[in-house]
Amino acid sequence: MKLIYNVKDKPKFGQLLIFAFQQVLAIMAATIAVPAIVGNGMTASAALFGAGVGTLVYQLFTKFRSPVFLGSSFAFIGSMLAAFAGAVSNAALGYLGLIIGAGFAGLVYVVLAIVVKIAGVNWINKLMPPVVIGPTVALIGLSLSGAAVNDVFSYGPHDGNGFVMTTNIWVSFIYAMVTFLVVVFVSTYGKKMAKLVPFIIGILAGYAAGLIFTFIGIATDNTALQIIDFAPFKALVAEGVTLSTFIALPEFTFLEAIKGVGDFNLSYLATVAVAYTPVAFVVFAEHIADHKNLSTIIDSDLLEDPGLHRTLLGDGVGSVVGAIFGGCPNTTYGESVGCVAITRNASVVTITAAAIMTVIISFISPFVAFLDSIPGCVMGGVCITLYGFIAVSGLKMIQKVDLEDNANLFTTSAILISGIGGMAMSIGKVTITAIACALILGIIVNVLLSKKKPDAE
Repeated sequence: MKLIYNVKDKPKFGQLLIFAFQQVLAIMAATIAVPAIVGNGMTASAALFGAGVGTLVYQLFTKFRSPVFLGSSFAFIGSMLAAFAGAVSNAALGYLGLIIGAGFAGLVYVVLAIVVKIAGVNWINKLMPPVVIGPTVALIGLSLSGAAVNDVFSYGPHDGNGFVMTTNIWVSFIYAMVTFLVVVFVSTYGKKMAKLVPFIIGILAGYAAGLIFTFIGIATDNTALQIIDFAPFKALVAEGVTLSTFIALPEFTFLEAIKGVGDFNLSYLATVAVAYTPVAFVVFAEHIADHKNLSTIIDSDLLEDPGLHRTLLGDGVGSVVGAIFGGCPNTTYGESVGCVAITRNASVVTITAAAIMTVIISFISPFVAFLDSIPGCVMGGVCITLYGFIAVSGLKMIQKVDLEDNANLFTTSAILISGIGGMAMSIGKVTITAIACALILGIIVNVLLSKKKPDAE
């Protein structure tokens, strides 16, 4: 893929701000969805701050050579819920558990990074060749397809389980398609600057259409047309216009966690450790898949330069930092990778600027309210393109794989079918995601059949 901006390129300042904002919009919906799902007082602004700082930490560890944004990890949702459940209605202790749990997960990354540093990455390349990693990357995109379609038939804000679903599916579908088609046409036929910011233009087009029909709906008392919920803006002035109406300190996790130190005990420590540690090994597999995909896009092997040990350390420490501030462990985002691929802008400066912008935005109340007010259907239209591109990227990885060879055919088949079928498994309180199960099954099949492959003879 020919990039317009390569990893080390620096766009002009004005363009940089626009590119960075596009990255923020790409990762925003998923990042704020995690605290909404977990609940227990967790906030979107703190999660945004944690994601921004976590990304900056990741960039430092990777020497600013890996153009990807870190956001709230969905894989740890069960672990986070377990931390609150184990605290038995003691919210402060639950918040402390979020930080300690992220620390355990980060420790796993550190150990893995040390192993990789000593043993190198060749064993990973042999264990996960294109016939394994390709369908796994495709699976990451395909597994998100349900989330994208659900958003298409929804509006906002979050109800704790994602965007609120609407019975007026045709209305939300129209807004989603407006956004989707604008993104597609701008990406395909746009000129110069427009071609580089299709998501901003698409989201603004969808939001503008939503505003027009929402005002018409209000004027005619037709709730079916009122797709945009102004509740986030109303909350800013619920108690009158004050300083917090414009600027507010995010409700950082560590501020609440300090109150729970006195209730901490070894039994709770064990609960949190069991909830977080195994999941970190699962996310390790997804970490490799994301970086393999990104390596293909930028035509540079990130597992070699800056090195898998550095990306692991950046991801691990970035997760801990993200949890300290926002409660949510971070992970590299497929949405960010998709944004890089579609816009062909792999500039790390853009990612860094997006991280700084996210940190600043988390303090600006009206902006957080605006992000919260973007309808789910508008984000759904964007996500169709982002998640679809991830899936296609994985399929491109297996273009050169000989699928006439049954060993390759069955390896690919095992991954796709088990993953799409949702072969998730639970061991105690730990859930191994469908993607992780599919990857493990694919590795096993590939190893068992590798002696039958021509290159192994």
